[in-house]
Amino acid sequence: MSAFVNHRNESFVSVDEASSKDNVTYYKITVKVGHVQWDVSHRYSDFVELNDKLIADFGVAKDLLPPKKVIRNKTPKFVEQRREALSDYLKNVFNFLRLSMPTIFAHFLDFHLYDIFFLLQDLAKKLYLEGDKLLQNEKSHTLSPMELHAISERFKMACPQTEKQDQMYDFSHILDFCSQVKSLNIEGSYEKLGTSNIVPNELQFDLIPFKSLVDLKILGVPMSCIQSVGSLRDTLVSLSVLIASVVSLNEFLLVDVLHKDPSSLADTVTWKKLTMINFASNNIKNIDWAIKLVPKLQHLSLSSNKLSELCDISCLHELRILNLSMNSFGLCENWHAKIGNIVKIDLSQNKVVSLQGFARLYSLESLDLSCNLITDVEEVQHICKLPCLEYLWLTANPVASSIDYRVKVIEQFNARMSELCLDNEKASEKELDTARVLQALRVVKEGKTPSFLQNNNTSHSFRS
Repeated sequence: MSAFVNHRNESFVSVDEASSKDNVTYYKITVKVGHVQWDVSHRYSDFVELNDKLIADFGVAKDLLPPKKVIRNKTPKFVEQRREALSDYLKNVFNFLRLSMPTIFAHFLDFHLYDIFFLLQDLAKKLYLEGDKLLQNEKSHTLSPMELHAISERFKMACPQTEKQDQMYDFSHILDFCSQVKSLNIEGSYEKLGTSNIVPNELQFDLIPFKSLVDLKILGVPMSCIQSVGSLRDTLVSLSVLIASVVSLNEFLLVDVLHKDPSSLADTVTWKKLTMINFASNNIKNIDWAIKLVPKLQHLSLSSNKLSELCDISCLHELRILNLSMNSFGLCENWHAKIGNIVKIDLSQNKVVSLQGFARLYSLESLDLSCNLITDVEEVQHICKLPCLEYLWLTANPVASSIDYRVKVIEQFNARMSELCLDNEKASEKELDTARVLQALRVVKEGKTPSFLQNNNTSHSFRS
């Protein structure tokens, strides 16, 4: 971003080009502030309107602007002459107002879109007028990397007033809003901003002003942009970092820690209230040790990453929901030793071939294994005795295309077959009747009494 107050003597304007659209001539103005550059287009009437206000309020000379011409003002020769005259006019006015830079002139040149100081003026005015209403609204608020970078850089500036300002432009309105906002979205981009050479995802910012933040969602912003998250560790409850090319959880959890050695970390870097983490659509291959810094975690989503194995996360005693969909899990061995009292697991769109690894997850209520590689219906034997399991998804597995697939799965749950919701649908009475017949045929071979008869206290016995 540009910082005009620090680069007044390295700032220039010129009218470099004229173009016609819908029979109207527009003059393209190039603005340079240090290494930052952008374009803005205006028609001649815009210059006239600006000039009238500058003459009336800021002492600009009356004869600087090239005069109007009614006849033959569209000829190429005239347009080129006017372009040169407008360029001289802008340069003269810019040099005259370089120290004060009135807001009206800054807006004419689009400083409020690309310059730190003038962007913050507009943001301060908006929050002065609407800040209380926005804070009362429970919806999440969005700030761009541009705005966050401007706020961070403003802290480093002496930043004298360029002109006498109304109270509504005071920077304190921004700080007051940031200190109270509870839910924030930050959306990045690698595309150049507007007509400038500014790339939002190349701008650094910190999150120090946010003292009350509870929910934070970062979308498409590389972690190299973020310099500090220390102020969030005592307040943040929900964190989402999406499409950010993250390869490790500690890229955010320890972004402000220089030496990321687990043996040297103190309790001060623990996330005390964080219960939900969503790092979907990144490049994570392993759940690293930094997960231990979130002891209150209840919901962890790592969907659409590059995971193939689950490390030991049994230290997360409060973890209940685990979303690992769209990864590369195959054999899920001994998961009961790696996770605690898990309630819901989503492993859809992976490469799971067996259910044996889930056999001792006794707290499990929901298991989504849709779009995997399970071929044998007998794999259900590994999970059919889980006392709390009520929701099971096996759709889009090879086994789901077998004859009487639903009935064969439901039958293995014995007395609980009517409680099971398979592929988002509970068993119909017809399916239950068929399952009982299959169960009876199964137990005849074993010389046992079917569970549905045991529950009715019957004296029937079945022998081979």
